[in-house]
Amino acid sequence: MMLASSALFVNCTSDPIDGKDGADGIDGIDGIDGIAGIDGVDGSIEECIACHSSEHRDPIKAEYLASAHASGTSWAYAGTREGCARCHSNEGFADFQSTGMVNPGSLTANAISCTGCHASDVGHRSFDFDLDGNDYALRTLAPVQLIVDPSITIDATNDSDPMGRSNTCVACHQPRHSAPDPADAEYTIDSGHWGPHHGPQSTLLEGIEGYEFSDIGISAAGTAGHKEGSSCVNCHMSSEGHTLEPSTPSSATCTECHSQKDEVTGFATGMATLAADLALVEGWEYRYSVERDTNGDPVLVDGDLQFLDINGDVTDDGDMYVIEEDSNGDQIKDVVIGAVLDNDPNPGFYGVIGATFTSDEAGAAFNYLFLLEDKSNGVHNPNYAKALLAQSIDALQ
Repeated sequence: MMLASSALFVNCTSDPIDGKDGADGIDGIDGIDGIAGIDGVDGSIEECIACHSSEHRDPIKAEYLASAHASGTSWAYAGTREGCARCHSNEGFADFQSTGMVNPGSLTANAISCTGCHASDVGHRSFDFDLDGNDYALRTLAPVQLIVDPSITIDATNDSDPMGRSNTCVACHQPRHSAPDPADAEYTIDSGHWGPHHGPQSTLLEGIEGYEFSDIGISAAGTAGHKEGSSCVNCHMSSEGHTLEPSTPSSATCTECHSQKDEVTGFATGMATLAADLALVEGWEYRYSVERDTNGDPVLVDGDLQFLDINGDVTDDGDMYVIEEDSNGDQIKDVVIGAVLDNDPNPGFYGVIGATFTSDEAGAAFNYLFLLEDKSNGVHNPNYAKALLAQSIDALQ
């Protein structure tokens, strides 16, 4: 009897019979609706693909890599210097536009690339391109305060560039040093890098920041034809090109407003005349105590002068350099010929305190370098360029 009962128990527990389904539970509470996504441009993803595709972007990248912005040698030197990286380093430019300063920890020798000017973290400010225009996700569209004078703001916005995309260019294409002050009698050129540096294009376009001897020929700031009627992107990216080469004088970009003009009349001749005059300008510099050979000629080590301190020992500390004196105890001054030589500013033989000229002579030198570094041969602002040339030449002759 016990054996039979055990067999029955095993059979029931190993092969259970399903019970009836229970009653359905109560429906849960509906979830909260999600936030609506942003409508695609014209309601079509094709509008995005038109730009965000390899077919569209690869030719642009190839063009840009062939441009001066992507090549050159300044990135290796200046890109790792905190004072230069805001324009000479991709990461430095991005840092400065985002925070107003350069992060020393992110300094690199990387040239400006796509992600320098265009920022995925900024993105498009509007997707209604038909109404608001396409900002191409540029990192900055803001008007620019000048480095040399923060009280001056340049805004490239006009009918040819209603969004102000050219302000991205102005951010770097501005002078790094001011012209001499006409109120001072003398001015010392203290560096071979002296002058407006390599980016005075925006200020020439604006018609400001040159050394103005008078108001003769000087128009009101911001009234030049290329300032009011054109812009950086209109001329240098007329077909969204990324070589950044300017439109040719025969192009529709130029002839839309005026007949073909291949050059600014008198600019090349004026620059040649001013260069010749500046090479003859006479200034002065202090004579420093340096190591000399038996003939009295300075000794160079790896091309460098060997400066001596008060004890006659070689020193690299500029504060320890000694200016030689004559028998009366007066500091000796040597003549310096040329404020600009071979298109470079002349800081003198010693290049320590530099070469000193009258402010007008140094101002003429600044104007020459201003127009030279602009590299448009006066095209950015013909009237202002010719006025600076004429005034500078008159002052030296």
